[in-house]
Amino acid sequence: MATSSGVHARRWPRRLAIAAGVAIALAAAGAVAVRVFFARAAEASFWEDEIEAFEAADRASMPAPGAVLFVGSSSIRMWDTLERDMAPVRVLNRGFGGAHMDHVVAFAPRIVAPYAPSAIVVYAGDNDIGAGASADRVVADFERLVAFVRDGGSRAPIAFVAIKPSRLRWELWPRMRAANERIAALAAADPSLSYVDIATPMLALRAPGEEDGPPPGTLFRFDGLHLSAAGYAVWTRVVRDALDAMLGDALPKVEAR
Repeated sequence: MATSSGVHARRWPRRLAIAAGVAIALAAAGAVAVRVFFARAAEASFWEDEIEAFEAADRASMPAPGAVLFVGSSSIRMWDTLERDMAPVRVLNRGFGGAHMDHVVAFAPRIVAPYAPSAIVVYAGDNDIGAGASADRVVADFERLVAFVRDGGSRAPIAFVAIKPSRLRWELWPRMRAANERIAALAAADPSLSYVDIATPMLALRAPGEEDGPPPGTLFRFDGLHLSAAGYAVWTRVVRDALDAMLGDALPKVEAR
């Protein structure tokens, strides 16, 4: 007759096998869910709710025309101190989700054209390349955005904020740098375009002996991708200088109350 301890001894391997099987199944399901999420997020329609939220806010209180419009991905969306950092320049933030450059193009009739901006600041391309897009694709989509703005009759200067080097995506930096260099060349040939180089000052903060690695972790949040307050402080200095160079005294100012 089997003892109680003998029964338990036989049950443990089976329980461990079941537990391992459940864990593997959950991990597989999780991996599938992640792939499905990123596949859907690569489509502009995935961010429709955020665009509709902008439109609802506009119906409640339409921003005055002529602001400096910031558009792009989460590095713009999560810039919570943008108004304070750019003050007294009047700005409007229309960053959304984990936008790709082609998403900005797709939604431009709804989040660019209605505001008649005095200047447009664009940050996108980071997620595109993170999802496998080529540097050529990012550059082509940026050119499509410029064409949309110009075909609509706007001569507003357009500033491309360089795709940032990050700790999470450091292995993709060569492709990002290639896109940056090509857009910088476009800007050098077109007075209405500006290339805002936030990459060089971020990389300049690397410690001695780490010159071949990514920017320091202090510039990012826990994920090594999204900017910390210190990261935005670097961007603020560079972007403000770029706006001054683009518009100077013509920069729209917040009215004193």
